[in-house]
Amino acid sequence: MALVDVTDWMNEFGAPGHLWYAKRLSGNDTLANGSHQAGPYVSKDIFFQIFPTLNRPDVKNPDLNFDLYVDSHSDYRFVRAIWYNGKVYGDGTRNEARLTNFGGASSALLDPDSTGALAIFSFTHDDHDVVKDAHVWVCRNEIEEDLFEDRIGPVEPKQTILWKPGEGVAPDLKTVAKPTRKSCALLPEEMPPDWLIKFPSGETIIKKTLALRPPGGMAPDERLLRRRVCEYEMFQSIEAAFFMPRIQAGKFSSIEGFISLAQSILQSRKSRSGNSLELHAREIMMEEGLDPKADFCHRPVVEGGKRPDFIFPSQAAYDDDDFPPERLRMLAAKTTCKDRWRQIINEANRIKEKHLLTLQEGISVNQFAEMCDAGIKLVVPNGLHESYSEQVRPHLVSFESFIADIRMVALTKRV
Repeated sequence: MALVDVTDWMNEFGAPGHLWYAKRLSGNDTLANGSHQAGPYVSKDIFFQIFPTLNRPDVKNPDLNFDLYVDSHSDYRFVRAIWYNGKVYGDGTRNEARLTNFGGASSALLDPDSTGALAIFSFTHDDHDVVKDAHVWVCRNEIEEDLFEDRIGPVEPKQTILWKPGEGVAPDLKTVAKPTRKSCALLPEEMPPDWLIKFPSGETIIKKTLALRPPGGMAPDERLLRRRVCEYEMFQSIEAAFFMPRIQAGKFSSIEGFISLAQSILQSRKSRSGNSLELHAREIMMEEGLDPKADFCHRPVVEGGKRPDFIFPSQAAYDDDDFPPERLRMLAAKTTCKDRWRQIINEANRIKEKHLLTLQEGISVNQFAEMCDAGIKLVVPNGLHESYSEQVRPHLVSFESFIADIRMVALTKRV
């Protein structure tokens, strides 16, 4: 289907009267890790917002069937939404909500190659709040993802968004994984006054995150994941403190003024999402004893004016033709990598095997094979390894293991 079909879909199913549910498909949603789940996971609180008529603890396993069209792949299913409420009803142990009858791997939503893709569900309700049908778009490339994220903001792994088109900027993203620590959200009086005048940069927010989440003996992988949750909670609170007074004041002299503010909100979200993982990785590497002058270089300029995220041990070593290429390393940081991994293939010509740090939850075996053939090695925090298939898991590198390898490179250089 042509690219124009994407914009047509957004215009038709992004009009008032629809309810959007957006998420990135994990290995547990698809069949990538062999878990054989019945369909994309939806938390119960969101499930009941989409299907309010199924919130019936007095009825055993309330359900409904509706038409679901995966328009991006010309696919149709008669899907079932059900709340298995035996524990609440009083004659069982289950208390979970499911969407089923997607048809296995023949569905684009369960296809292992869709792992990591951004999926947008647009639900339509009747006058009694019953879902009549749903239209779905599973993004096939980063261009389509960018089109959607330009409208709703970035959607990262483990996060979902629920939005009613026509109600302005999409609401705050919801973190599916429950943080194990207290929230890092700040009250306006806890923020430096200048943050409420000029929105703080990503680096400024991350510095505050480091103060709230010091190393504390945590392994690099756990530290990275926990700090990402903390930083996101903090970002949400800063966003609310900075933009809500401007929205509530409502002093817009034109529609363009309102749109401009909405675009500012979306841009701040995209900016934060685009740089966050890279900056957290840099801080943790320094905490682990790597010297940013002697052991790694952040955003160097290499051939063709390209700027890889990290080169090890230094740009001087990379530029020195006599320095052994087998002692060079490159690390790219991309929160999701389904299509974006190809961007790094030609980022540093002297380094044949390139490492890619990602938070994506799973990847298809076929795409992983493509990455390996292209010389890409995945660096994934330990806490996410179970979302990958058993065939892929043994080949993943933890962030801690990658840092250990860099230490060995540094020791070899000094010897």
